[in-house]
Amino acid sequence: MAPHPISSEPGAATARKAELRRAALAARDALDPEARRAASAAITRILIDLPELKAARLVSAYWPIRSEVDPRAAVEAMLARGQRAALPQVTPDGLVFRAWQAGDALVAGRFGLSEPDPGLPEVEPDAMIVPLAAFDRLGQRIGYGAGYYDGAIARLSRDRPVVTVGVGFAAQEVERVPAEAHDRALRHVVTEAGPVVLRTA
Repeated sequence: MAPHPISSEPGAATARKAELRRAALAARDALDPEARRAASAAITRILIDLPELKAARLVSAYWPIRSEVDPRAAVEAMLARGQRAALPQVTPDGLVFRAWQAGDALVAGRFGLSEPDPGLPEVEPDAMIVPLAAFDRLGQRIGYGAGYYDGAIARLSRDRPVVTVGVGFAAQEVERVPAEAHDRALRHVVTEAGPVVLRTA
């Protein structure tokens, strides 16, 4: 899905995104912990069976922080059926992805993240499980404000299509993300309620 810019005022868009981010993260944090675990399990089941993820050679995911959806069980299932996996590392040049297997040690990264060892091989995933703060039904997402995933998606998509699957709780949906030219829409969004039916406009 192509980017869908809807704001010509970057300052206004940034402020609106910050407002939506705060509200969506507050809604996520307010979910009962047991409800979050059950929702993550439901999302895992959907991810495992999503055809484009099943067909992927190498899937990147993330190690969850705070109240994020936990995708680790989905990644372990993909590894068990012979797929390869990667985790992101934040660098001064943006996100890089390093090959990861269950049991590999993680290191402390920026922003409180757990990241793969910098000595592991750098790889280029053909599918990405992407965290988010908020999303809309155009497949636009609001992240945490640094633009790391937008940059990585743009870079990886230069030579070949990359499947992007945003994961969040249904409570994180917003009516409209004020998308800007640099934003990259997601191919899929999955919540505990199932795959979100995305519109093109």
